[in-house]
Amino acid sequence: MDTTRLSGKHVLITGAAQGMGAAVGKHYAAQGAKVCLGDINVDGVAQVAEEIRSAGGEATHVRLDVTDQQDARDAVAHTVEAFGSINVLLNNAGINKPLFFADITRENYERINDVNAWGKLNVMQAVVAQMVAQGRQDHPYKIINVGSILSRDAFDDVIVYSMSQHAVLGLIKGSAKALIEHNITVNGYAPGVVRTEMWEQLDRDLVEIGKFSTPGESMDSIAQNMILMQRYSYPEDIVGTASFLASPESDYMTGQLLMIDGGMVLH
Repeated sequence: MDTTRLSGKHVLITGAAQGMGAAVGKHYAAQGAKVCLGDINVDGVAQVAEEIRSAGGEATHVRLDVTDQQDARDAVAHTVEAFGSINVLLNNAGINKPLFFADITRENYERINDVNAWGKLNVMQAVVAQMVAQGRQDHPYKIINVGSILSRDAFDDVIVYSMSQHAVLGLIKGSAKALIEHNITVNGYAPGVVRTEMWEQLDRDLVEIGKFSTPGESMDSIAQNMILMQRYSYPEDIVGTASFLASPESDYMTGQLLMIDGGMVLH
């Protein structure tokens, strides 16, 4: 591993207490980035930050509810206080709660879109204000919005989640056009089935609504029937693309969403 690939990168990561957010935070730090880990699970991000520091990396943590504007501003201020500036945002936080079409409630719709769509825009606005105030730099500032295969497809049991992830794709495209004048690029990556705590909960929810009959069946069934590589992924399958998008190697990219799904959705 190139331990200097992300040197000089000061990164705020949302949803960093576990799963992909925690894995990417550790990977970034191992490549020389300084990372601020944000999450509503303060104990979780504190533990991840300590693991990074114990491994020789630089990390801090902050409580961050991505739907709260003051929390977003405070997280940016904390990052700048710790590292002097912020030049990368990894907008990773997201939630899901499957329901079939006839069972969708306003509460389900508002909660998922509040976190997945508004939450990303909210944190972006706070980060962009700081980036603009810092002025132009040699390399572009980077915003990386984590989408999903359902940014480009939809399934009948996660319609609202699919809607929220289509919104993420729209956010990537629209804000790339809006922010390029400030030397800010906006890209993203779209995982498929990733074995994380979030998917473990989703698996239980899918059994509860009757989509699958036994725990673990959802991941195995999708892997065998819908993924060309015939396996689901782990956070370790995602971190390389996340690092590429934070590095100078992606400086000439903006408005793009890269699929990391083992060949599940071909676009």
